[in-house]
This record gives sequence, C-alpha cells and structure tokens, in this order.
Amino acid sequence: MARLVVTGGAGFIGSNFVHHVVSHTDHHVTVLDKLTYAGNRRSLDGLPDDRLAFVHGDIADAPLVDELFRSADAVIHYAAESHNDNSLDDPRPFLETNIIGTYTLLEAARRHDTRFHHISTDEVYGDLELDDPQRFTESTPYNPSSPYSSTKAGSDLLVRAWVRSFGVRATISNCSNNYGPYQHVEKFIPRQITNVIRDIQPRLYGAGENVRDWIHADDHSSAVLTILEKGTIGETYLIGADGEKNNKDVVEMILQLMGRPRDAYDHVTDRAGHDMRYAIDSTKLRAELGWRPSFQDFEAGLAATIQWYRENEDWWAPTKDRVEAFYASKGQ
Repeated sequence: MARLVVTGGAGFIGSNFVHHVVSHTDHHVTVLDKLTYAGNRRSLDGLPDDRLAFVHGDIADAPLVDELFRSADAVIHYAAESHNDNSLDDPRPFLETNIIGTYTLLEAARRHDTRFHHISTDEVYGDLELDDPQRFTESTPYNPSSPYSSTKAGSDLLVRAWVRSFGVRATISNCSNNYGPYQHVEKFIPRQITNVIRDIQPRLYGAGENVRDWIHADDHSSAVLTILEKGTIGETYLIGADGEKNNKDVVEMILQLMGRPRDAYDHVTDRAGHDMRYAIDSTKLRAELGWRPSFQDFEAGLAATIQWYRENEDWWAPTKDRVEAFYASKGQ
C-alpha cells in the first residue's frame, strides 16, 4: 500500500500516525483535513515534501473525496469531532462530521474498492463501574452516553453495514485514551501540563475518581498500521496498553514530574454524564496480529509528553488563552 490517504491527519492522533508512517515505512501519505480549531497544519512540519501531500478539505465533500479515493491504495479515517464537552453544547457538528462524513467516505470506498480503516473510540461502549473487574472487548454491547460517543457508535455501525451489504474492504479499531505530542490544549493531559507551565492551578472534575485507560499516540499508530497490513476484513480490533489511571493520580503525577506539590490543583464541578471508567482488553489484537505496545511505563511516557509541551510552546500558546477563557465561562 504505497499511497495512503489519512483523513484528519493534521489532528492529534492523525498527525502522530502520519509521522509514524513516514518514519517506519516508504508509503506516501496524502492528508485530508478541514483544519477546524482542532487541526493544526504545523503538526506536520518537518516531514519530507516527497512523502507528504496536504489537501485542505471536508470529508463530507463527495467530489473531493472521490478524487482522492481514485488514486489511493488505502484510506485511514481519523477525522472526527471528538470533544465530549463540545458535543453537549452543540451536537450538530458531530452528526455532520462523524455520521455524514463517514458515510461519504464509505460510498467512495465502495465505488473504488479502496481498503478502508476506521478509527473509533472505547467511549462507544459506555462506561464500567470502578470496582468492575471486566474490560471492554470486541463483543461488548454499545452503550454510548454523549452526543460524541453516540455519533462515533453510529459511524462504526455504518462501516459494519457497508462491509456486509456492499463488500467494502474495511476494518475498525476502538482505542482507549491517547496522550502524547500535538494534542490540543483543551484535552485533559495537555491542559494540565500547560496550566502548570503558565503557573495556573490544574483543575480536576469532581473527585477525580474517573478512570481512563491511557495509551501513547505512537503505540496507537503502530497498532493501526499493524491492522492495516495484517487485519482481517470486516473485523474490529480493540487497541489498549493496560494503562488504567484515575484522573486524580494523573494530575498528581504531572505536578510531581513538573516539580510542584502533588496537591496543587483545584476541584471543579463534574461535567454532565461523565463516564466513570474505561478499560480495554486488547487480547485479540495481540494474539492474532502480534502487536505489542512500546510505551508500557506511563510515567516515562508522561514525562516525555511534558518535555514536548515545554519545548513546543509556540505550537500550543496561540490557542491556550481562548481555551482557558471558555472553561472559565463554565466555572471549570
């Protein structure tokens, strides 16, 4: 697969995947990105011009999508509206991108018989109780709890239907929470890191007991590339690195790594419908395709992420004030 199209390739997880592909393969990558507030063209800086093409456009633009699929060997679909708080304020963009956009891509994959991989989230499964020993598997029933997660669940089901009904050569992966370079400062880990850099007290929703299963973005990228190369058409693979941590522990670890007291943060009102716990069982991916994560030490991965944000303030600073003003308006 020499010619890849990556939708949302200027976003956080997508840009990390593009960097990974350029570093570990000889494939050529075309990025299709609408460059909404969460996309940043600078996230692709430094990549060689002969390996990367950038197209500024919308995945719901059918003629543009058709043109790109015509010459693609495979398409990896990262583009999504993905912020839970934003989906509670205005669900419509989530329907337009996550549902209509995915439909548009699937129709192009159908016309051109293009290999298609769909990136999804563990949030489609809802949440688990804190004391539940179970983890999400590929057979866990869908139980989304927000406009964001419900539209991602809907897009997953569209992919499955297009595989079964029209023979589209697609696979799906549902991943746990990512961290690493190039993540927008509205997200949990980079918000806390950049707050400390700016001498702002980190803020924690509720008691901070909510558990997320963290995975470094480069491990997510290697898993997706493995699925693209070895995965069975029509199958779903869960991607996780056994990184369960509650939000309180993550904030305290960030503070400690940055030389601050572990309790130097504020509690704010919990957000509506805040899922309690996510946990991924990636046995299928590991057993069938032989994938293993590289960043198994969360503290080491977090330290490297902190260092990246320290060294790349020019990347995140232009959006920091706007994000904090937004959260301040909500008392968060």
